[in-house]
Amino acid sequence: MTAIHVAAPALTLRAGHRAIEHIRQNGLQPADVHMIPGAAGGPKALGIQGLDLALFGEWLPRAPQMRSLIGASIGSWRFASACMPDPVHTLQQLGELYTSMRFPKGVSIQRISAACGDMLDELLGGQFESILSNPHYHLNIVVVKSLGLLQHDSRTRLGLGLSGVIGANLLGRRHLGRFFERVILHDPRQRPALDDLQDFKSSHVDLTPGNLRAALLASGSIPMVMEAVREIPGTSAGVYRDGGLLDYHLDLPYQAPGVVLYPHFLDRVVPGWFDKTLPWRKANPQQLRDVLLVAPSREYLDTLPYRKLPDRKDFNRFVYDNDGREKYWRKAMSESQRLGDAFLRLVDSDDLIRHVQPL
Repeated sequence: MTAIHVAAPALTLRAGHRAIEHIRQNGLQPADVHMIPGAAGGPKALGIQGLDLALFGEWLPRAPQMRSLIGASIGSWRFASACMPDPVHTLQQLGELYTSMRFPKGVSIQRISAACGDMLDELLGGQFESILSNPHYHLNIVVVKSLGLLQHDSRTRLGLGLSGVIGANLLGRRHLGRFFERVILHDPRQRPALDDLQDFKSSHVDLTPGNLRAALLASGSIPMVMEAVREIPGTSAGVYRDGGLLDYHLDLPYQAPGVVLYPHFLDRVVPGWFDKTLPWRKANPQQLRDVLLVAPSREYLDTLPYRKLPDRKDFNRFVYDNDGREKYWRKAMSESQRLGDAFLRLVDSDDLIRHVQPL
């Protein structure tokens, strides 16, 4: 069996029109990549761990250069791990720590938030200076500042606020500006290569050793699941939550040169968290013109337990069987090595372009 036959079934590759043209003319080399997005998605990240390991452990180091990593929620946690001195070890540790978390039925949001904070502390070990001085990566973390009733953690007020968000989003994404403001906390050496952000009120804040932990925790703070983060040093006073609420799959105006390489859970980009159930809500193809999205194929997913990647609902599905959930998640992580192997074989082949479809 040739390498391309191994690679093709495991991965789906979709690209914007300029990325397709680049690959058609030049193939894909590590030096072509200057920006990598990382979507929100919780445990789904465990299901593409092998792809992350191939990228940060082998492929990107072939051409060392400064690259921007921009992530929301678990995407920012993956990329903080990639900025550690040993990215392979830390990405593997992220998967193990996440998998090992156990929550009883009816657990409080306070306990979940505390557990996630403890996980970050164990994962990063206070090496914030090291992350922010990484010679090859600039870390960028997307969070949202919550407005109105979304500033509360009480289920009643927060529930009313979220009901308003859902209704407003049905009318159009632009109406979400009444509820959220986008904040990008970025490596102080350089802002991410994005065009002017005009869809929502947006601000940029320097990451520092003093606010990195709070930014990471806020970026993963899902309403009704975790407490909001009520202070991020360096930002304006306010209440901060999961960046995926606005930018679920980071449909942003990328301006980085070359190809924006996007290791992802799906073969499409969903603009906001509240768009997940709205099939007509599409990403902006002009913003994604330089993106190459690499995701597990349907054929690959069909080989996994339950025919899907791990997801946050598994905590409820397996609430009385943590051993079963952990076995399933570790199986998904182990199998994901096939994704990394497939990617490496594919980019080293002469006919990569044959397997790229329009995004």
